Amino acid sequence: MEHDHAYLDFTIKALVDNPDAVVIARSVDEMGVLLTLTVAPEDMGKIIGKDGNIAKAIRTLLRVVGMKHNARVNLKINEPLGGKHFGSDEGNRTLEQVLGDIN
Repeated sequence: MEHDHAYLDFTIKALVDNPDAVVIARSVDEMGVLLTLTVAPEDMGKIIGKDGNIAKAIRTLLRVVGMKHNARVNLKINEPLGGKHFGSDEGNRTLEQVLGDIN
């Protein structure tokens, strides 16, 4: 297991309630390393955090791990099936609905 994968696995499993549901896929291309994280839907809030602060911190630390090993590491967090996609209904609002909110 690579250092970045091992770090992410350890960190995420310590944060979530369902560590058995954590799945991490690692792929390498010309852009660097991409770690794709999938967790149980009920654990998404623990991974994202308020205003995305936990996810930002994890991404920052992954970049540090990558720099130590001369690699660019990025993290993609998969949205679980049936999960909320924040802001998804905002684009579907009519002009009247937006103007009604303003008034």
